[in-house]
Amino acid sequence: MKLKEIEELISFIAQLGLEEVNIETEELKLSIKKNAPMVQQAIVSRPVVLPEVNFSMPAAMAPAASSSGSPAFVALEPKSNGSEVVIKSPMIGTFYRSGGKDKPPFVSVGDEVKAGQAVCIIEAMKLFNEIEAEVSGKITKILVDDASPVEYDQRLFIIEPS
Repeated sequence: MKLKEIEELISFIAQLGLEEVNIETEELKLSIKKNAPMVQQAIVSRPVVLPEVNFSMPAAMAPAASSSGSPAFVALEPKSNGSEVVIKSPMIGTFYRSGGKDKPPFVSVGDEVKAGQAVCIIEAMKLFNEIEAEVSGKITKILVDDASPVEYDQRLFIIEPS
């Protein structure tokens, strides 16, 4: 909608004597209030066309099972010496070491894990997503405290592959 059209619409609404009008379309959200203490702003958004990109999944990413039924992806990052693998958070949420307050943790430092074994849960929007180890090995570090918020791509565990 052009500025001239908005001005004409405001004029028309004023002639009708309406106190408040809200108009929302795909391109525009407009709120007009007569004698309003705050100035209302019209926000116009246009669709953004992104160039087509062909993505291929790197070998360091693999799907992990999740309780929501959709796969959660876990990024694995080899350390500089190549002997350790870092499991990173595939999403923003809350990190839990166990499946409940009265249950033991999935893994502890020094535990041997197998590829596909659950190592933690990340709760995101009331969905509990199990994060699995993508390599077999020994847990050498747990980098996050239980019930702590985690960010996307945050380091969670360090595993020494076997």
